[in-house]
Amino acid sequence: MIAIRFMSLFDRLRHFDPAEREFASGAPIFRRGDEVSVLHLVVAGEAHLVRHRTDGGPLVLQRALPNAVLAEASVFSARYHCDGVAVAPTRTLAVARSSVRTLLASDPGFVESFAHHLAHELQTTRLRAEILSLRTVAERLDAWITWHGGGAPPRGTWKTVASELGTSPEALYRELARRRAPGTARSPPKRRK
Repeated sequence: MIAIRFMSLFDRLRHFDPAEREFASGAPIFRRGDEVSVLHLVVAGEAHLVRHRTDGGPLVLQRALPNAVLAEASVFSARYHCDGVAVAPTRTLAVARSSVRTLLASDPGFVESFAHHLAHELQTTRLRAEILSLRTVAERLDAWITWHGGGAPPRGTWKTVASELGTSPEALYRELARRRAPGTARSPPKRRK
């Protein structure tokens, strides 16, 4: 019972025999105004939750990588308030919204998993907002390194990390190269006591 009680939301939702769906890069997963009938679990690829500004430009509200639940708050809405877009070839598992709603009304363990998931997403969102409020790429990278337990981001993730930092990949590459140069190593900020 304890193992199930503290299972992640993603893992709990996988047990619903969800339908597998595949989306090409750039394909819509859902559109603003569509009826919410399923909750998407990202298994592979990357999907964004997007709203469009008045000038037509995208405003990315969520970057869902593998093991993420895309637009989890939509389970409480009849219609989507944003667009869900695959930004790379993406595979999702679609869980019926009605099943999720039933569990939320009847299973305290599931409610706890959902609340834990939402709390983690809130903490992550607050941290990302704080990182984006920092002025320089160096400060943002220091905060990212601290958040991820130390060490520079692995090579294959630099483009994604640049996106998380709100900077161009080139600016991140320059900062990483500067740090690798002899005598210019920068350590993460010290924690205040």
